[in-house]
Amino acid sequence: MFRKILIVGTTPYSKNTSARAFEAYFSGWERENLAQVFSNPKPPLKGHAEYFYQITDKRLLLRRFFPETKIEKTFRFDELETEEKTRFGERGIFGFLYSIGSRKNPFIYLARKMLWKRKLWQSAEFDKWLEDFGPECVFLSFSDDFFIPEIALYAAEKFDIPIISSIGDDYYFNEKKSLSPLYHIYKSSYRRLIRKVFAHGGSAIFISNKIRDKYNSEFGLSGKTVYLSSELKRKDFSPVNRENPVISYFGNIRQGRNESLSAIGKALGKISPDYKLHIYSAQTERKTTAVFDNNPNVVFHGPIPYSEVAAKTAESDIVVIVEGFREKHIRNTRYSLSTKAADCLASGAQILVFGSADCGIIEYMKSTESAAVCTDEKELCSAIRRLIDDEVFQRQCYENAKIITEKNHNLKNSNAVFRSVTEDAINGYRKKNGL
Repeated sequence: MFRKILIVGTTPYSKNTSARAFEAYFSGWERENLAQVFSNPKPPLKGHAEYFYQITDKRLLLRRFFPETKIEKTFRFDELETEEKTRFGERGIFGFLYSIGSRKNPFIYLARKMLWKRKLWQSAEFDKWLEDFGPECVFLSFSDDFFIPEIALYAAEKFDIPIISSIGDDYYFNEKKSLSPLYHIYKSSYRRLIRKVFAHGGSAIFISNKIRDKYNSEFGLSGKTVYLSSELKRKDFSPVNRENPVISYFGNIRQGRNESLSAIGKALGKISPDYKLHIYSAQTERKTTAVFDNNPNVVFHGPIPYSEVAAKTAESDIVVIVEGFREKHIRNTRYSLSTKAADCLASGAQILVFGSADCGIIEYMKSTESAAVCTDEKELCSAIRRLIDDEVFQRQCYENAKIITEKNHNLKNSNAVFRSVTEDAINGYRKKNGL
């Protein structure tokens, strides 16, 4: 039996975003038992849920000036596209406002908190939509904004049901030194809200054991790790092409990753001027990509859909995982374990990992013994040479990656763990509250 779950998160499932992590949780779930509230201005795509309720910054802002503005838009599964046909986005002033909202600073967080006043989004239409669905549990896809946890808590209190928090990034404990009073106002307010979420009752799932142990210990939770899975098909082992290896990176190049990728390009140039690092990323702003300008061994291709990512991964001899080295970057990625780990391990390609040893994915990949892991730029050339030249090492990495994929990133196992967390959370909550 599949429970009726209300998903509260900024973005619905898509293969091209971090929300494809939902596959590890909801694959095979009965569609009519899943509904999502979200804020992204794009229409949702066909995924796991049947019902969608969209509220956007644009409509909330208009509502303040024009009280008759309808803030919600609902969708059903059959109305949706399978893949995004065009690069959709808000235009004009609202596109500018949304881009501001995606930036991370205390003023924006607090401004958005004001924009998302409960009296604006808690409408009769929203309540009816929730009541028609009748959730048994709330799935909170954690956010560092206020309104996502606030909506989750509202629904959980309204129906007297538990909250399962999905935690992949350390928004609660992550703290930087700042003299800004706005930062401390934001941080203390946010932490107070999250403590209310955990105090409500339920459970949690985590992207890695490292972040699981921290939150379980602090909040007395019994949450479990649900590793992300990959849809990539493993290719057969073949030695790296030493003459012209295809070396690829897919994904986010912010948080200092651009600098690490540039360092890899320079190391490749020292080994052979013909070696190239091919980068595919949706982050195309000049302040991020400029570091590649004078690096002849880096080829920046821009964004490609996930279907092409799969094809180009299969063509790659080596796939790359990187993180930044600066303290501010380490602070933000200390507990992260992105979908990239699952994809690289499942691909059958050789894996080059470069970044600070304190970053979650670097630490995890080192523990798997399935990749060439380098945490010091001075050793980067030797790490790359070994990965290209040592066929025995390549085969060992391939076999270890195969074992780890089956153990940690198996879709069936991940689904089973999540379902057990759901059942335990619902039954435990009802028993504790005499329901």
